[in-house]
Amino acid sequence: NNIPVDRCAEEGIVVFNTPGANANAVKELVIAGLLLSSRKVTDAIDWVSTLKGQEDIGKKVEKGKSNFSGKTLGVIGLGAIGVLVANAAMSLGMKVIGYDPFLSVKAALSLKPGVKTVTDVNDLYAASDYITIHVPYNADTKGTICEKSIAVMKDGVRILNFARGELADTAAVLAAVESGKI
Repeated sequence: NNIPVDRCAEEGIVVFNTPGANANAVKELVIAGLLLSSRKVTDAIDWVSTLKGQEDIGKKVEKGKSNFSGKTLGVIGLGAIGVLVANAAMSLGMKVIGYDPFLSVKAALSLKPGVKTVTDVNDLYAASDYITIHVPYNADTKGTICEKSIAVMKDGVRILNFARGELADTAAVLAAVESGKI
């Protein structure tokens, strides 16, 4: 939906849909985003520079760490990418909740045991510390992340949208960031 297919056809350029072809790369990008949003990497670099010359640096570093154990990741869309993200998050020790009204048998069988699926996306919103979205952009998915959905989410939720910008209502997200909700 982000390629001018008609124009490409006029120019003789063949366009192929290759679902899943870059799924692993996107999964890695999402996990990197998850880590960066949690570890506050740039703040950590600044903090570490203040430790120069101090004793027991190892203990201070361990005390300053946080981890994902016990945190919940909500995955909206359990296709090629969503399944990989869900499974990777399980490997990080996270609880994972998935939502996909069109979940295929193949995708369901590819999920690691322990990934919980829900039939109401509001259950995912309410329980998740992190939410990542992996659905196509269309009239039904436009603004999935909106004022109404954000209201159901936990305070301090982190949202990762590596799919399409239009899946989130920018004004609603910015207002939620400003208020501290996100």
